[in-house]
Amino acid sequence: MGVFGAIRNAIFGHAEAATTTAQTGQVTLPPGDQPGQSQWAGTQPQTVDAQAALTRIAAEKGNPNLNWQSSIVDLMKLLDLDSSLDNRKELATELGYTGAKDGSAEMNMWLHRKVMDELAKNQGQVPVGMKD
Repeated sequence: MGVFGAIRNAIFGHAEAATTTAQTGQVTLPPGDQPGQSQWAGTQPQTVDAQAALTRIAAEKGNPNLNWQSSIVDLMKLLDLDSSLDNRKELATELGYTGAKDGSAEMNMWLHRKVMDELAKNQGQVPVGMKD
């Protein structure tokens, strides 16, 4: 699974766990991890409120100081994912970043916006201000 797939699964999996707990049915997330492609081929998925899921994760972990709303590093930390430069370079490659993969503010801001865009393409409900 790629880095984006790990991000998506962490957010969607948390949202699904909260939904499944409240319902009697069981929902299984698809295993794919390619950005830009819906992972729900042949099914009618429910839209996942990514902001609500991330807010719940932050509240559960007691990490109110993480700025996951605009920082890719904080978003990855919140999801217990490796936020190292090497991992962010891998994410940048997955998502098609063409600039210098040097951990610059420009790269990191692009990554955050692109992750939010990709979540929206994969049945995630993301606030307009967090996307391109």
